[in-house]
Amino acid sequence: MKAKSERRVVVTGLGVVSPLGSALDCVWSNLLEGVSGIRLLEEYGEDYRCRVGGRVSGLELDHYLTPKEQQRMDPFCWYAVAASDQALAQGGLKAGEGIAPEEIGVMISSGIGGLQTIYTQDMRLLKSGPRMVSPMTVPMMIGDMASGMVAIRHHLQGPNFGIVSACASGLHAVGEAAWVIRRGDAEAMLAGGSENGIMALGLAAFGSMRALTSRNQDPQGASRPFDAERDGFVPGSGAGVLLLEELEHARARGAEILAEVSGYGATGDAYHVTAPSADGSGAARAISIALAHAGVAPEEVGYVNAHGTSTPMNDAVETKALKLALGEHARHVPISSTKSMTGHLLGAAGGFESLVCVKAVKEGKAPGTINLHHPDPECDLDYMPNEARALPGLRHALKLNMGFGGHNAAVLFSRFEG
Repeated sequence: MKAKSERRVVVTGLGVVSPLGSALDCVWSNLLEGVSGIRLLEEYGEDYRCRVGGRVSGLELDHYLTPKEQQRMDPFCWYAVAASDQALAQGGLKAGEGIAPEEIGVMISSGIGGLQTIYTQDMRLLKSGPRMVSPMTVPMMIGDMASGMVAIRHHLQGPNFGIVSACASGLHAVGEAAWVIRRGDAEAMLAGGSENGIMALGLAAFGSMRALTSRNQDPQGASRPFDAERDGFVPGSGAGVLLLEELEHARARGAEILAEVSGYGATGDAYHVTAPSADGSGAARAISIALAHAGVAPEEVGYVNAHGTSTPMNDAVETKALKLALGEHARHVPISSTKSMTGHLLGAAGGFESLVCVKAVKEGKAPGTINLHHPDPECDLDYMPNEARALPGLRHALKLNMGFGGHNAAVLFSRFEG
């Protein structure tokens, strides 16, 4: 076995559940075509500030779970199971067939967990009393259960847990899972995020803090990162899961290598409960750490998938962070926010958007930022307005996410070059 510091981590499988579809080819095509998955949430009345969202589409849930299994899981676990099944199928990996169960782990994060379960069981408690609360309430609501259910389903006995860091949760999972492999604690990991981001309590709570858009009359134009007319994020649901694998292990079994996880950085702002550090320094440090781990200079970054939430503060601060971390090159690198099409998948965002970066370096093209018609003067970088772009020769794609509590994560995905 190679020294742990020399172990390389590659991506061999991808799985997705999203507002743009729940099959990889469909989602990628919709992203490149600039399709919006945002729709009016007709069941919510005018008392809600935000009545638009990115609901999961194209998911044939009965293909993955029996009705009984569905009843015993919160929707965020449904999505994790479906995306994980897809990633394992693409990667052609199965515990007990060429790899021991204890050599495969799971790290699928959620920022909120089973909020729908908490809400419905609390309503049942208030209406019918404590004896009517489901005995499955706790295992359905806790945020680690996406990892737990996926591991049970596939008999994966390696490192198994979830990370909670708000909207950075999914990307922290990818980065930390890569380090689990690099240090030799596993040969493969399922990593990413899953979230059920559209339900009454979440819409009410985020709406009360003025984090959500109120552009209800224009659902498909509501998420508009870096645009001067942005007024808040659009909530979304889904999952993105990557199958990560130690390079020599992947090579030995003839797996197709989609990309390499070459760098990872994590920092904290220690600044405010919801707002990012105003100068962008925390996020910038995460980027710099990821580049240093990879041995990649700022000017070698060929694409950035931004956090790009469509909130006034985030997008301006992220612009500052990119300038701090990448220097003058920030003005030349193509950047986009796919949240313009999916909405904000919260704890699943980093998993889904990591998938975008992997596809970008594999295919040499990247989606644009739709609804960017009136660029904010404070957001003066190349945010790829409204159209996908061919990026021939793309070698390194950077993913950045930030979360409430001052959490920052950055992962560098690189084209595999042997």
